[in-house]
Amino acid sequence: MEAALAELERVQTRILERISKLELSHLPQTAQPLSSSFPLTNGDASNDVQARLSNILRSNGVNDFIFKRVASDYYDWPLDSRRDALDAASVHHLCKSIVLVNTQAPSNVIDCSDRNNSKYYVVVVQYTARFNAETVKNFLYALNNGKISKKKFNLRLAPEETSIKLTGYEHNAVTCIGMQTDIPVILDEAIVNLNPDFFWLGGGEVDLKLGIRTSEFINFVKPFIVSCSGT
Repeated sequence: MEAALAELERVQTRILERISKLELSHLPQTAQPLSSSFPLTNGDASNDVQARLSNILRSNGVNDFIFKRVASDYYDWPLDSRRDALDAASVHHLCKSIVLVNTQAPSNVIDCSDRNNSKYYVVVVQYTARFNAETVKNFLYALNNGKISKKKFNLRLAPEETSIKLTGYEHNAVTCIGMQTDIPVILDEAIVNLNPDFFWLGGGEVDLKLGIRTSEFINFVKPFIVSCSGT
C-alpha cells in the first residue's frame, strides 16, 4: 500500500511540473523585473548581485540592512551555528523565502497580475517554524470575500525549475527583493512579532544572506501578513 501511494505521489509531482512549465511558457513576455532599473554591470557577479539589491533597497527607502557572506557548507550547519555566523539575535530570526503555486487555481489564473488571487506566492517563514498551508488557503478565501470557492486554493511548493524562472534565484538563494517576476509576498506574522525586529533571509546567492529591519521590509515589499506557521 505504501509503495502504491509513493508511486502516486511521484506521478502527481511529475504532472505538476509539466503543468507549471506550460503555464510559465504562457506568461506575458512584456513583464519587467522589479530590478529592471538596476542592470548587472561587468565584473564580479557576486558583487553585482549585492550591489544591485542594495540599490533596490536604498531607492525604496530601506536603509537598515546588511549583507553577509557565509561558508559554502552553511546549510550543513545546525541553526545555532548559522545564527552565530550571521550574528543573528536568535535562531528564530533565521528565515527563508519559498515559492508556492496554487495547483487548483481557475484556468484563467496563470500569473501574478492579481495579488489577491495569484497563481504564485512567495511565503517568508522562520526555519524554526512549520508552515501551515491551510491558514494561507483560508486567508486567500477571505481576501476574495468568499467569491472564489475554497476548492480553488491549494498552495503547494512550486517545482524548483519554476521557482528559479519566476524569481531569478536558485535554491537556498531565493529572496523577495529584486525578483524576476513581481510575485505577491506573504510574511508570517511570527516574524513581525520578533524582538528585535531585524531578521535574516536569502540574499540572491546561496552564500549571501540579507539581514533587514522588519518595519522597513514591510514598508517596501508590502506583504500580506498572515499567521501561517506553528512550532
